[in-house]
Amino acid sequence: QVQLVESGGGLVQAGGSLRLSCAASRSISSINRMGWYRQAPGQQRELVAVITSGGTTNYADSMKGRFTITSDNVKNTVYLQMSSLKPEDTAVYYCYAQFQFRDYWGQGTQVTVSS
Repeated sequence: QVQLVESGGGLVQAGGSLRLSCAASRSISSINRMGWYRQAPGQQRELVAVITSGGTTNYADSMKGRFTITSDNVKNTVYLQMSSLKPEDTAVYYCYAQFQFRDYWGQGTQVTVSS
């Protein structure tokens, strides 16, 4: 099993930056994929970015160039650096892990971008 704990959400003005962290309960080098999804009110949960255990990254088109996903195998933590934030980035951001053919989710962290 994998437990995921997110942190780093908050309120920021448009154009600002935030860094989200997701700490895993086991070595992330053993986890196939980790990443971030988000869900805005009344919207479906959508992919933000993922990173594989081999370091390959993938981003949703609207996040490319603004968001960066990285991992720290020593701290067993995945980060999402968000820059040039827009009001439409407002959502609950969820950490995700795929481990041994099962999906795991964190509790979510709120990101609010004011205009």
